[in-house]
Amino acid sequence: MTSIYPETINELEQLDELLSRPTPQVVEALKKTPGDIILLGIAGKMGPTLARMILRGDEAAGIKRRVIGVSRFSDEASKQPLENLGIETIKGDLLDSDFISSLPDVPNVIYMAGMKFGATGNESLTWAMNTYLPALVCNNYRNSRITAFSTGNIYGLVPATSRGSVETDKPNPIGEYAMSCLGRERMFEHFSRTLNIPMTIIRLNYATECRYGVLVDLALQVYHEQTIDLSMGYVNVIWQGDANAMTLCSL
Repeated sequence: MTSIYPETINELEQLDELLSRPTPQVVEALKKTPGDIILLGIAGKMGPTLARMILRGDEAAGIKRRVIGVSRFSDEASKQPLENLGIETIKGDLLDSDFISSLPDVPNVIYMAGMKFGATGNESLTWAMNTYLPALVCNNYRNSRITAFSTGNIYGLVPATSRGSVETDKPNPIGEYAMSCLGRERMFEHFSRTLNIPMTIIRLNYATECRYGVLVDLALQVYHEQTIDLSMGYVNVIWQGDANAMTLCSL
């Protein structure tokens, strides 16, 4: 069987092309998704290639629409590559309700914002980002469709000999970060029910590519001949390009 992927990836542009290459299913999903799309929290690791996949899928489908990316953009340089692709960028603090209300009114929202890294010792901000912000977004985009990212951390641990968690498993979050993520889901679920917002929640863990992720961490530790902690020998990973495609098929 011939792989759709090359044996080696030599350039960052080649990597980004692979991560943002739309599948036929993505093109069909975008054809059935009218209107502009806004990505909240676009400056994270998945946001740029996800937005680029939208643009490429739209081009293949013959669709013209605005694709808008919102973030704090703490690194100002991260805006320019997005704008060069034709993505509109808006800089601001999503926890500011006035800023949220100033955002463009669009029919399709991809919610990627959240607090993950640095949660320990900053628990109050973690809860604000992961539970208060979804309420703000739902109230502002009550007439839109929302695809919201969550995490498999809400399930807790399962035996390595099992086939892993499934959607019908009861949540069992361990620690404040995981609990706040379950809170995020509950906020989205509540407003989806009370405001009749069409919504999909994506429980993701963990998107990976050649620049980051557990596999990269392990490879670097081997390369530098560092000791590897073997206390946990299992991890869930998904190729970021597949995660991007599945997200867009959920719109």
